[in-house]
Amino acid sequence: MPVITMDLQEIWIAALGLEQEARDLGPLQIAARVVIVYAVTLIVVRLGKKRFMGRGSAFDVIVGIIVGSIASRAITGNAPLGPGMAGVATLLALHWLFSAIALRWHGFGTAVKGHSRVIIRDGVIDQKALSTAHLTHRDLEEDLRSKGYVRLEDVAEGRFERDGTLSVERKPSPPRIVEVEVAAGVQRVRIEIG
Repeated sequence: MPVITMDLQEIWIAALGLEQEARDLGPLQIAARVVIVYAVTLIVVRLGKKRFMGRGSAFDVIVGIIVGSIASRAITGNAPLGPGMAGVATLLALHWLFSAIALRWHGFGTAVKGHSRVIIRDGVIDQKALSTAHLTHRDLEEDLRSKGYVRLEDVAEGRFERDGTLSVERKPSPPRIVEVEVAAGVQRVRIEIG
């Protein structure tokens, strides 16, 4: 009976289907690729910006989409596993570099991330800014309601941020005046609350 010997490299190649066509990969090979792509991508993303997969700008979202595309192709065998992971690492390194440049150079940051726009000032909507931000009145009303604003007059400033969210500053409430009568001495006291 012949002895079958495989070195570690041959086991690795067979387990991941590295020399097979994408259509010939089996379920266990796909599963092994998922584990590797997940682990490598998780490590690379954790080394990158903390905000990368959180609430980010279009700059961050685009990187997320491309990382997902590269990783999925590496998993399914439509792209080689090693070069695919190198592509993910390179993309995230480039993203980190651009972020570092944007941190130090405001003009570059504005070019790649955009800038915020004041949409509402003192309860009045800036129609041009609303149009430039590609927001409708209904979009704006929905965002305001989600932040607890029912009346536009209560908004001191509404700003469409670079990440696509609306930040709102409430107008200060006018002070309330309460009058109190003292019965015995028939004295009136005015108190401002607020």
